[in-house]
Amino acid sequence: YLKVIRQLRPKYFVMENVKGILTKEQGKIKEMILQEIRSIVDLNEFYLLIHFVAQLKKTEFENSFILECYNLRLQFEKATDKELDALKNSYINNLENKFRLLTPKIVDYKTSKTDKNISTIRHGFNLLKRVKELEYIRKRVINEKAFSNLDNDFFADDFDSFLTSIEPETIIEKIHTAFNNLKPNAAFLVDVQQIITSLEIFDYSFDECVKGLSSFVVKAKKEKEFETILSKIRLYNIEQPFVALASNYGVPQNRERVLFIGCRKDQKLINDIPATVKHSEKVTVFEAIYDLDFVGNDDEKFNYEKIDLKSQYNGSTEKMKALIQKRNIDGKPNENNGLSYSEWSKKGRLNGRFVNAKNPFYVRNFEELQNTLTHLVAPLQNHKTSKQNEDVIKRLDVILKSGNYEAAKSNLKEIGLESDKRSYTVLKPEGQSSTIMTIADDYIHYSNPRALTVREMARLQSFDDSFVFQGKRSTGGDKRKFEVPQFTLVGNAVPPLMARAVALEILKNIQ
Repeated sequence: YLKVIRQLRPKYFVMENVKGILTKEQGKIKEMILQEIRSIVDLNEFYLLIHFVAQLKKTEFENSFILECYNLRLQFEKATDKELDALKNSYINNLENKFRLLTPKIVDYKTSKTDKNISTIRHGFNLLKRVKELEYIRKRVINEKAFSNLDNDFFADDFDSFLTSIEPETIIEKIHTAFNNLKPNAAFLVDVQQIITSLEIFDYSFDECVKGLSSFVVKAKKEKEFETILSKIRLYNIEQPFVALASNYGVPQNRERVLFIGCRKDQKLINDIPATVKHSEKVTVFEAIYDLDFVGNDDEKFNYEKIDLKSQYNGSTEKMKALIQKRNIDGKPNENNGLSYSEWSKKGRLNGRFVNAKNPFYVRNFEELQNTLTHLVAPLQNHKTSKQNEDVIKRLDVILKSGNYEAAKSNLKEIGLESDKRSYTVLKPEGQSSTIMTIADDYIHYSNPRALTVREMARLQSFDDSFVFQGKRSTGGDKRKFEVPQFTLVGNAVPPLMARAVALEILKNIQ
């Protein structure tokens, strides 16, 4: 994704992921992403840094080799793919030549031809010249590992070890270990350390190069000049990623997502997406899907039906009605000119600027897509329930009446309806749903012992009803690798209203 950003150089870009990415591998993944963003440079200003490092080299005679390595490494940033291969080869060739001259000084002739440590260093250089090819191998092996479901078996660790062994970082570590094993004479330790440091620089990101140069900059008392240059050549500004909660933007779901917003240096910095609704104004589950509650077990409906709240809720009709509010598109209450959430879903929130090319339709596969006669056109799509046997319906009813799965477990055991399923979530009509995932059976409707339909899950994600999910409803087992069914499409999506809030904040700031 960031390779594309390097080429397109947009004023803003957004990266979205699950909240867990902030702490994954002790935060290393987050830091890696930030480093990559900060490593996107303005090529029009890049010559300033190259010239600055060249000037540093003139005053740092003892470290001229290291600074030359930094200069070579920095040139990777502005190279095309073809140029990059040549530059990387040139970089490693320089280190090979330095090692070739050093070898007779640290070991005798026989050792140089037979010692495993010497071979490790030489062969490590060969491998580092092939990083592009090794990366291709890594991708293929990762794909094969996923294809064969290698996990929790006697194969997975060996595959992981191999993948780690061909990473540049691991190759450099082994070269470092080999040098330590040789125990070179103290007179040549500086040369050895220079080779090791240069190898580390080879694998640095741009951001790590900047940090590595800092000590030389401080020594030369050129911190201010260095910072000025960096502010000119860093193309994107970003402080930290932040967590956005979908329910703050009119989505009836407590879905937390991490956003990285890269802001080009000529644009305003965006560090947050302001909420469009207060906590007390949030859209509830009931408001989102109450008007779809007219399907039974193993049922499919293609037309909307009128809901009689009085007959459904008896004494609590007014309480349930109070959950339905008139709102703007973004969820903000507007009793005078607004529509309810379900009305917006039917009318469409996101198609005001462009008219739909044709009426929404459904097809099962690409073959049907080619044949317009097989297109299923209907006012309501994706509103089909699963076929559940009596035991499943009874189990769901017990959980629904208990309020949650944990409270129902002892009762289920007593009547012989316990399940191996790890979790069920009973939707609360007066609140927001938990994060909508890809498996519908995880959720129980707030008023009926059944799972949700694709359309109900789509409502909880804030999709307009005109957005039709195509293909199979669900899949399982190995087919998950090849098929993307409707429930997966819904569960893996960014809620459109949250995406809209992000887009509007960018439009508000863009110059």
